[in-house]
Amino acid sequence: MAWKLDLRKLKTCCSNTLSSLSCCDLCGANVSNSVLLGYSLPQALLCQYCINDLPYFNQSIIAGNLLNWPAIHRALPHIHFDQLFALSPYIYPFNKWLGQMKYLGRFELAKLFSTLLCAQWQAMAMSKVIAPIDLVLSVPLHVKKWQIRGYNQAHLIAKSFARQLSLPYDANVVERVKNNDSQMGKTGNQRRKNLADAFSLQKKLASHIKHVVIIDDVVTTGTTASEISKLLKQAGVETVTLVTVCLTLPNVKKSGVVVA
Repeated sequence: MAWKLDLRKLKTCCSNTLSSLSCCDLCGANVSNSVLLGYSLPQALLCQYCINDLPYFNQSIIAGNLLNWPAIHRALPHIHFDQLFALSPYIYPFNKWLGQMKYLGRFELAKLFSTLLCAQWQAMAMSKVIAPIDLVLSVPLHVKKWQIRGYNQAHLIAKSFARQLSLPYDANVVERVKNNDSQMGKTGNQRRKNLADAFSLQKKLASHIKHVVIIDDVVTTGTTASEISKLLKQAGVETVTLVTVCLTLPNVKKSGVVVA
């Protein structure tokens, strides 16, 4: 047990040292201890000024659920999840970072995304009654895509998110059994057909699991998370919350989405 405590101290020391030596990923300024909405952020990529200037959704207006916003609810028809919590619209700098993480292997961004999500989530939870989260999942990749890419960005974000909030996480509950074509450029109806029967549950869920959080990096039509949510509800889950870094919407400038 003593070696575990020493290891934690070493990790904390390394993190603090890295923060003191780091330059902001956006402006180049020195990175030091930072906060968001009153919560300390254990990250070494952004300075306080850039953290404050990021284009977050205004969670207070939508009560932490983007489905409360009529324009977004209309843009996500035929969904089976109950709540949608997103950090930002799919715009700069998040769109750049997500591309770098997905295609250039910038794994350190997973901790940044999860840290920002946790801070926003905890701030929202202070003002709204939220059902206890029984399980955190991530949107899975098909094994062939995982072998080619070498990692699943949603898994990296979800694992860090669950660890920071001390929530149970299981990466093996849902499996992607169909190696579908890319969803890019497809309409909502085409996406639903493409993902029909694409996922399966690999284990029976415990009877106490009633609220599940699904983590993804980007949501466009919500089809992928919706297919997984349908499986979960068939297995007895009552509430599914989709948590994502970014939300992409058509005609986002006309949708009336409020960004803080």
